[in-house]
Amino acid sequence: MRKLLRSKSAITQSRKAGLFTSLYHRDNGVCLTEFSYAKVLASSLSLRPLEKSRASFNGVKLTNYETSVLMSMLLTKYMRGKLLLTRSDLHDYQNKAIGFIKDKGKCALFLDMGLGKTISTLTAISDYFDDFAVSRVLVIAPLRVANTVWKQEAKNWKHTKHLDIGICTGPAGNRRTVLNRTHDVTVINRENIAWLVDNNKWQWDMVVIDESSSFKSAKSKRFKALRKVVKYIKKTVLLTGTPSPNGQMDLWSQMYLIDQGDRLCKTITNFRNLYFQQAGYMGYAYELREDSADRINNRIKDVCLSMSSEDYLELPDRVVLVERVVLPLAATEQYKALEREFLIVLEEGTVQAVSAGVLAGKLLQYANGAVYDEEGVPQIVHNAKIDAIKEIVEDNPTENLLVAYNYKHDLSRLQLAFPNAVTLSKSGDELETWNRGEIKMLLAHPASAGHGLNAQHGGSVIVWFGLNWSLELYQQFNARLHRQGQEKPVRIMHIVTEGTIDEQVLGAIGSKAKTQSDLLEFIKKANN
Repeated sequence: MRKLLRSKSAITQSRKAGLFTSLYHRDNGVCLTEFSYAKVLASSLSLRPLEKSRASFNGVKLTNYETSVLMSMLLTKYMRGKLLLTRSDLHDYQNKAIGFIKDKGKCALFLDMGLGKTISTLTAISDYFDDFAVSRVLVIAPLRVANTVWKQEAKNWKHTKHLDIGICTGPAGNRRTVLNRTHDVTVINRENIAWLVDNNKWQWDMVVIDESSSFKSAKSKRFKALRKVVKYIKKTVLLTGTPSPNGQMDLWSQMYLIDQGDRLCKTITNFRNLYFQQAGYMGYAYELREDSADRINNRIKDVCLSMSSEDYLELPDRVVLVERVVLPLAATEQYKALEREFLIVLEEGTVQAVSAGVLAGKLLQYANGAVYDEEGVPQIVHNAKIDAIKEIVEDNPTENLLVAYNYKHDLSRLQLAFPNAVTLSKSGDELETWNRGEIKMLLAHPASAGHGLNAQHGGSVIVWFGLNWSLELYQQFNARLHRQGQEKPVRIMHIVTEGTIDEQVLGAIGSKAKTQSDLLEFIKKANN
């Protein structure tokens, strides 16, 4: 055995398997070090772990290094699929979600990140097939999740690996090829739902919408398309941790996909008139009538299940910090002029806002340090936030930073100021290097890094260089580090420019979070 472990081929094989790297198992939110995995696998092969990190084989004590090589060989066997997770590995809260899906048929699961919503839904789907309750299933998901999560997760579990899953993304030709085959489960990105409905015969009697809050707008093409075929769908599962990022108005279209308007009115207009009243300038905004929140929650509680990660997972402490920066006097005067006049003239271009909505975007850009002029060229107006990040880097030399940017000119200025920073691409290939702790600063846009990405092993500090109005993107981005497997307290640092729209955005996000948390808490209590 010693000779085998010390042989060149064995050592080479072990290194290829990632001998000294941490492996993490995403399926049900469990994160284990290499040694933790090896203890589990060694036990299954009747190997007796000794002390803290040594093992024996047939009575022969192995050195720490030999134990590591053995671990790697066992891990290679695991990663090749010889050992799969089984249904008995599911947590109680996951079994609760599975039972809820099967009991209701059409329902919404408001589950926090890290609670294993994918495997819970796949298990219910598998049971439905066993009971001949469904014939074909369509999963609608964000693009990266559609490409990298559902099919891969099914393969990791013994009771779901048999599911034939087709990925219907990419060019139209590729999508048609997938549709021409009879898959148990077809996974498509949400941007292609209108194409699917308008150009293909509907053939799915169960639909799962991963991140259903992306269907919150009744005016969106994706909602209108799915509304055409909702009457043909026997089973529906909505999955999201952020069902109402902008308030209860977001619930109508999602609930309509479950019950065709039985609970929250047949039309968005009737829903709005019944539960809201006009407010704001010229009555273009709406606010809840008195007691409407409770009335809405009571109407939907029977088909909604809410579970929070704090109730079921051991998560690290989360520290929220605000780093305020002050504009130079000249920049402050320019900002106020833009806010007041909708127009400023810079040395190399003119910045003009044609509406209040455009103005809000221009002010947000200005707060970050640059703003697009009339020709679409970014004009640098200050470096207050860049200087703040430099100070954060200097004050935290041992930390790796995940930095959220908002605009392309944010990214270009960050890259110029921090030439060694790495930008997260659409493929997300950089995450492997990040999770090994080899990237000091990872630059990412919240819309690209919001779903389906595990980054908790690479660092514990998030810096919001540029804020945006979306509560969903905000929460999902923060959850890349603040999730199970994170071993340190997570610090979420917001760089906020004083006296600017940054303060309103941060306040709005907090207000939206309060509205949404009230809803989730109500649903949770109703199901206990």
